[in-house]
Amino acid sequence: MKANNYPLTLFYDGDCPVCRHEMRALQRRDSARRLRFENVRDIGFEAPAQTTLNAMLTSIHSRTAEGRITAGVETLRLAYRAVGLGWLVAPTTWPLLRGASDRAYLWLARHRFAMPAWLGPAAFGLRSRDGECNDSSCSL
Repeated sequence: MKANNYPLTLFYDGDCPVCRHEMRALQRRDSARRLRFENVRDIGFEAPAQTTLNAMLTSIHSRTAEGRITAGVETLRLAYRAVGLGWLVAPTTWPLLRGASDRAYLWLARHRFAMPAWLGPAAFGLRSRDGECNDSSCSL
C-alpha cells in the first residue's frame, strides 16, 4: 500500500531569497493544492518533534499527510511530484545519481545565501521594488 504524502507541508527558510523564490514557483504550479508552506523563520514557529529548527535551517524539510518527516532531495522529489514535475527529479532516484544529487543539494543548501550574488539575482527572478538587489537579498 502506498503512503499518502499529500497534502505535503514544506518547511522553508524565509530569509533565503532562493528558497522564497522556489516556494513561490511551487505555489504557482500547485493547482491541485497539494502543498502547504511554512516559513521556519516566522515568529512562534516550532519545529515538529521529529526534527529541530537547526536541522530545518540546514536543509528543506517536509511533513507528509501521514506525519512522516523528510529532508533534502527527498522533500524536493515529493514537492516536484505534487506539481507535476516529477520527471524533472526522477534522475535523482537512479542509483548512480542518487548519492551525487544528495551531496550536490547539501552543498547548494550550505551556500544558498551566496548563490544570488554568484549568478546574479535575475537568474532566480529576484528583484527588489526598485528592480535592484542589495547585497545577496531582495524583496520579493
